[in-house]
Amino acid sequence: MRRIYLDNHATTPVDPRVLEAMLPFFSEQFGNAASRSHSYGWDANNAVEQARVSVAKSIGAASSHSIVFTSGATESNNLALKGALEYYGDKGNHVITTAVEHKSVLDTVKRLGTRGCEVTVLGVDALGRVDPETVRQALTDKTVLVSVMLANNEVGTVQPIAEIGEILHERRVLFHVDAAQGLGKIDFDVEQMNVDLASLSAHKVYGPKGCGALYLSRKRPRVRVSPQLDGGGHERGMRSGTLNVPAIVGFGRACQLFSIEGLEEQTRIARLRDTLQSRLLEALPKVSVNGDPEHRLPGSLNMSFHHVEGEGLMLALKDIALSSGSACTSATLEPSYVLSAMGVDPTLAHSSIRFGIGRFNTEEEIDIVAERVISEVRRLRGMSPLWEMVEQGIDPASIRWATT
Repeated sequence: MRRIYLDNHATTPVDPRVLEAMLPFFSEQFGNAASRSHSYGWDANNAVEQARVSVAKSIGAASSHSIVFTSGATESNNLALKGALEYYGDKGNHVITTAVEHKSVLDTVKRLGTRGCEVTVLGVDALGRVDPETVRQALTDKTVLVSVMLANNEVGTVQPIAEIGEILHERRVLFHVDAAQGLGKIDFDVEQMNVDLASLSAHKVYGPKGCGALYLSRKRPRVRVSPQLDGGGHERGMRSGTLNVPAIVGFGRACQLFSIEGLEEQTRIARLRDTLQSRLLEALPKVSVNGDPEHRLPGSLNMSFHHVEGEGLMLALKDIALSSGSACTSATLEPSYVLSAMGVDPTLAHSSIRFGIGRFNTEEEIDIVAERVISEVRRLRGMSPLWEMVEQGIDPASIRWATT
């Protein structure tokens, strides 16, 4: 059977144009960007600085010097949170985040809590959005930083970043945004949105894995972080380690591409998502869409198929790459913590499937996926006695099952 990739939230394929830009830096232009005594190093450094400019421009940063290259968004999140709380420890020890953040944020603030920091985790509404007023109310005179993701990696909900940024700017509290999932898909301007720190990842925007960046504002005020990796003083002392020049070049090229093609591309992707959503809702009863229908990533569709086990459905669709949640937590059998935070019933959470539509998906593929999902959901429900009860108008939740 034809294999179809619809897990573009987990990772994206490297765009051939990105790969083309990277290839010379594996061979003839192999220099170390930190080697300042010969042309090999100069060429590598120039390529890194050009990529730094492209990344900065893609998020509206005023200066390329605000970009620190890392190994990915997980490292960027760790550097942002741990580094800021350590550097500004004399001002306070309070950090605020939300219950639907990526694990690299939630686990980091948990670690900060074991180090004496005060942690506040805010809830979200049924659509997965945090209320800016709850952020305002959670602030104290010891709050150093607030971390809110740009867009959720499971349900695609886009957070009110500009509104939160305005509140925090007035209170002079640092604002960190994990922008890994939303970068290149929706408008994100760090200057206009009053974002002080932002985590980015190349492999979510058709670039290579193992490369990311941390944006650090150079004004309002200039943001500093304590380095978490020592040795060598690379990236102005904030992230030591030999730079991955080919990947950085690829990241820069990927940013150029979505900056040029973004609006047209995302409009097409949103149209594919809407087609898939409407076909599934029209053909199948008892299907729920998770997330905010208005404030949502163009290629994101998270649906719960009542009385169908999500893992069972994915197994039946093994020729289609899908997921039941974040790739970072897909090894667990627990229901999605994101859906749980949104108040989704655990049974429905277990029946959820995440469709991630991207640059290289076609209308033909969406048609195939819709037909396959409809067919397999009907087949699986046909084997379920609970579904037979539903068809007879009986709510399984109302049954008092006998116990022995």
